[in-house]
Amino acid sequence: MEQKPLKTREEILADFARKGISVSSWARANNVPPQVVHGLLKGDRTGRIGKSHKAAVLLGLKHGEIVE
Repeated sequence: MEQKPLKTREEILADFARKGISVSSWARANNVPPQVVHGLLKGDRTGRIGKSHKAAVLLGLKHGEIVE
């Protein structure tokens, strides 16, 4: 299975701006706490485990598997 290239925080924020959606609305739509997504995009969180891992994978910040 081929993996998509990873995105930078800046690319993700530009995607949100281009689509006209907020970080919080994206987080709610993907069942992730908004503060987790904001932390990832600021660089305060690593996305290693739990909800931050899920958000990082969905955002395209890291490759991984979401197991719920």
